[in-house]
Amino acid sequence: SMVEPKVALITGITGQDGSYLAELLLKKGYAVHGVIRRSSSFNTRRIEDLYQDPHVDTRKLYLHYGDLTDSTNCFEIVSSLR
Repeated sequence: SMVEPKVALITGITGQDGSYLAELLLKKGYAVHGVIRRSSSFNTRRIEDLYQDPHVDTRKLYLHYGDLTDSTNCFEIVSSLR
């Protein structure tokens, strides 16, 4: 039986610390979920090299649009990880 990967949820994944943490956890075999703001100004440059094609089954990095000030939105994101 396949072992389920550990799962991490990173807020601020497009920032310096978040992108480094994502890279570290991906190397350790985690499935990494990142929350990004739904704004035209967000910059995914730091995670572009980590991001994989969403249509490929082996990908381990998932991005979610979210707003941490919206508790309903946060609950939906966390619930979707189960």
